[in-house]
Amino acid sequence: MREAHPLARARAAGIVARFPSLRVAVVGDLMLDRYLLGDIERISPEAPVPVVLVSDRRDAPGGAANVAANVVATGARCHLVGVVGADAAGVALHDALATAGIDNSRVLTVPDRPTTTKTRIVARGQQVCRVDEEADHDVAEETLARVTALALEALEESDILLLEDYDKGTLAPTLIPVLVDRARSRGMPIVVDPKYRHFYSFAGATVFKPNRRELESALGTPIDATEPDPYRAAYRRANAEHLLVTLGAAGMTLVGPKETVHVPGIRRDVYDVSGAGDTVTAWVGLALAAGAGIEEAAVLANVAAGIEVGKPGVATISVEELLAAYDAG
Repeated sequence: MREAHPLARARAAGIVARFPSLRVAVVGDLMLDRYLLGDIERISPEAPVPVVLVSDRRDAPGGAANVAANVVATGARCHLVGVVGADAAGVALHDALATAGIDNSRVLTVPDRPTTTKTRIVARGQQVCRVDEEADHDVAEETLARVTALALEALEESDILLLEDYDKGTLAPTLIPVLVDRARSRGMPIVVDPKYRHFYSFAGATVFKPNRRELESALGTPIDATEPDPYRAAYRRANAEHLLVTLGAAGMTLVGPKETVHVPGIRRDVYDVSGAGDTVTAWVGLALAAGAGIEEAAVLANVAAGIEVGKPGVATISVEELLAAYDAG
């Protein structure tokens, strides 16, 4: 396994300069990331838990919606497809999408399930706990038919397909091959961020991008770092052109037909991994659509993820921030 070649600043600038001309279809599980921010001054008399006095709150697009937010933050256009519930959280997510400049015209509001919501309670800059509200069964057949039609419509207006699966029911097993086949027939790069339930259902993707924990769960065994190429078996099972495994602070590993390449992590003083995988999905896809090679795309996405983890909570990265990171060395 060799180490990835560095990407020169001039080459990176040339790639990202094409981002504003790109059109990206993002299909997957939408979430509302909600932050309750405050301080802790006492312990509850009811139980040995801290009392957080909330002084501020913030809503942001999460899941596939965060992938879309990362896309538009670079200047590219995004066609987002997914579902939200007919509830207050769904309204809040629509508002968050609009604030982020994301077209929400293909986001369906359905009455039979809640909007997936992750509420993070943060005190003095530290996350105290997270509360999740969700339904993870597949969407109803009627909803799936509407999602399929909207997704195929979005593909007709796009240059690349990003599939973001969080096991919340949008990417049903019957939908995945329909979208992959249509995108392949149009010659579009396909980047997949899988979860556990349908892990090996994305055959034909250009890039299959799990994190290490997801990959080990699917394999049923830890990755053996002592092997010369411990990811090769996973690559064969994924049945994709490339396997890109994100490794947190250790960077990522890229596996292709002929070789395996390690992209070293970027050291940061602050390390918050929330949303880092979404950033990688967006940047790898954008770079490929802009004409980058797969190794170049992985290196560029690694730089973007290194910036993102230096920010608290789920965040997006602009082209200007990325180039500034190059300038800073």
